[in-house]
This record gives sequence, structure tokens and C-alpha cells, in this order.
Amino acid sequence: MRQKIEVDMTEKQELIGLSKPEIEALIADLGEKPFRAKQLWQWIYFHGETDFAKMSSFSKDLRQKLADNFTITRPKIVAEQVSKDKTRKWLLEFKDGQRVEMVYIPEEDRGAVCISTQVGCAVGCRFCHTGSQKLTRNLTAGEIVSQFMVARDTYGEWPSPTNETRYLSNIVVMGMGEPLHNQENVIKALNILTDGDGIAISRRRVTMSTSGIAPKIVPTLQATGVRLAVSLHAPNNKIRSQIMPINDKFPIEQILKACQEYQAEDGSRYITFEYLLLDGINDSAECAAELIALMKKYRLRASFNLIPFNPWPNCIFKPSKPEKVKAFAAALEKAGFAAPVRVARGQDILAACGQLKSKKMLKKPD
Repeated sequence: MRQKIEVDMTEKQELIGLSKPEIEALIADLGEKPFRAKQLWQWIYFHGETDFAKMSSFSKDLRQKLADNFTITRPKIVAEQVSKDKTRKWLLEFKDGQRVEMVYIPEEDRGAVCISTQVGCAVGCRFCHTGSQKLTRNLTAGEIVSQFMVARDTYGEWPSPTNETRYLSNIVVMGMGEPLHNQENVIKALNILTDGDGIAISRRRVTMSTSGIAPKIVPTLQATGVRLAVSLHAPNNKIRSQIMPINDKFPIEQILKACQEYQAEDGSRYITFEYLLLDGINDSAECAAELIALMKKYRLRASFNLIPFNPWPNCIFKPSKPEKVKAFAAALEKAGFAAPVRVARGQDILAACGQLKSKKMLKKPD
């Protein structure tokens, strides 16, 4: 049965965030032939076009009908900062005035865009600056997708690049918010971002990070095909509950069982466990040994992303000492787990892991 799109004639409908079936229904409701749906999809998501008048494959009449009823907009760039290491951070504002931050992290052979899924966050991790901003609302699918489109605008990557030289090669769903608390919109957004006829980011280049909403992990990954990262940060429930209160609801055992189920479907899947090293909290040799035992107990094919703590104003935690970080990594590697230590990026503009918070930034865009 064809999906019906309700058009509010008092306000133009935003097209960014509509799925392929919704675009097809929209075109049918306008009395146009079905092939026009793919063309419109490509104008929006492959070419990045925002002006209906420039959609040259459409008749003048169709361009006018689209302009009369629909919009293609981006969030407003309120402020923009570029770090000395070339990391870029945007403060974006949506139509209702709510704001989120987005970050681009360049590497030698690729670049990742870190996108947000909520305004604020309800998880309340005690080491996270974003977590100190209470949840205001979920982002829509269109608001999630449009963040990446802003990055494409900035770096001039329209039409969608078809080679491996693109600046914006990866997406990490690790910005503000817990993605699995906004499951429906995140699934829809990721399927738009990875659709081969549009923005066309490979699913293997998209990683979704979660604090561990265990019942939603497998269904979300089944629906999107993206990679999984879990914010673990502790080897046992006692420590994890101290720094991540959500562990009281979804303890480590539930999370790792969900990870087992995810890997059972495809033996090639690896899981990245993010582990933030906090001085005197979770960085001891005993913690490393307990973490190794935990992985072996659940027989998980995993790697670790060891993260030095990035302090933010008035936080109560301190980074682990370099020698402890080195020893922790060495213990994991000796046990057969890859455990690179993440190089902090964008610290001078509070763009590093756990530092995002939607406050007004200092530097206006050029």
C-alpha cells in the first residue's frame, strides 16, 4: 500500500529527512510519474541542491509545485571554530531555536563527521560535559541528516564524491545525545545517509556509539547495517554505575549479551569498546586484568579505543597519568586485543570526546 504523505498547506513541508517511500508518495500525490521520485531524491541527497528552480530535469510546472509546498533547508550555523589541529566545530540552530554541536575530525587518509542525535542527553555520564546539559528533545531524522549536509556544504563535497579522496569519508554517531533513546529517527537518518543513490556513505564507514541501551542494540544494527561502538568505561558494575548511572538499568552483563547476539549473526563483525581512562577510578592494572577476563568470558571479537580524559570547566575527574595509560594499553595488547590510545583532537575549542555542549561559541564563521 502506498504511503500517504500529509501536507500541511499552512506551512511548507521540509523534504530533508523524508525516506524514499515518502518521496515516492509525495511525487504520486503531485500527480507526477514515479521516476520523478528518484530524480528528486538525487537532487536533494546526491547534488545537495536547495533551490527547486535549479532542478533542471523537472518541468517548470513541477518546480513551481515543489517550491509552493516544500522546502529544503539546512540548520543555521550560529558559530564555527577551527582548532589548531584543523578539527572544525559548528554550533547549529534548528527552526525552533534549539542548538547542537557537530565536529569534523580530519585524518591523513580520511575524515570523520561526529553528529548529534538529541539536544542534550538524559544518560548523565558523570565524566561527560554534554551530560551536564539535560535532555531537551530528540532530533528529527531530517535534523540528524542535515548536520552532515552542512559539513558537505562547508567542504564543497557536492555532488556526492564517488572516490576515496573525499574529505568527509566517515560518520560517527557520537555527538550530543544517546542514539538509542532516539531509535526511530536514528534508524531513518542512517538509512538516508547510507543510501547509494544519494549521500552514499558506506555502511562500513558509519559507527554508532551507545552507552548501552541493551534491548535496542541488535534491532537498530539489524535495521541499519552500521558498525557498533559501546561506551563501556569500566570492567565491573560497581565502577560503571559510579560514573555511568544508566548502568543500574542496563548492567554490563546485559550489554555484553546483546553484543554476543550481534556478533552471532555475522562472524566478521568486530565491536569497538570505548574506554575513558580516569585517574584513580578505572585505570589500574587490576581493572585491565578484569576487563580482559570479561572479554574472554563472553568470547567477544573486540578492540578497544582507549580515550584520555578531556577535562572541561569545573569537572571533578582528572586524566590518567601517561605511564598508566601506556601500561593499560600494553596489558590489553598482550592479551590479544587491539587497544590504540586515541589522540585528543580539538581540545582548544572543546571539540574533543565528551566536551560537546550546545552553548554559544566564541568565533563566528568566516
